[in-house]
Amino acid sequence: MTTLLIVIHTIVCLFLICIVLLQHGKGADIGATFGGSSQSLFGTEGPMPLLNKITTLAAIVFMGTSVTLAYLSAHKSSGSVMKDLKVQEEQVPAQQAPLTVPLPAGPPATSEAPAEAGRQPAKK
Repeated sequence: MTTLLIVIHTIVCLFLICIVLLQHGKGADIGATFGGSSQSLFGTEGPMPLLNKITTLAAIVFMGTSVTLAYLSAHKSSGSVMKDLKVQEEQVPAQQAPLTVPLPAGPPATSEAPAEAGRQPAKK
């Protein structure tokens, strides 16, 4: 059902784009006022009432499919994205032994300057 709604939604979307592009703006009506469209097929008003009705119908169908797809999308999910994360956290042991950093082997550090460290103690 969702696939059918997506196909209908896409077709109505493309149709709505085309029908809106076919309509002319309000500034184009000034030419018809001075007799520019006396031999038109749709009369002096032009095809606007028909195109308005088609546009309104397409917009209603578009909004209906949009709301329906949003509702189906929101209520289709039964789980959480985070449920896999909770399972991984439970697998990790709760207490881990603290890591010990080995100290370098050698004499303890002194506070003497490096030049004094190389001198030998005086003999008595």
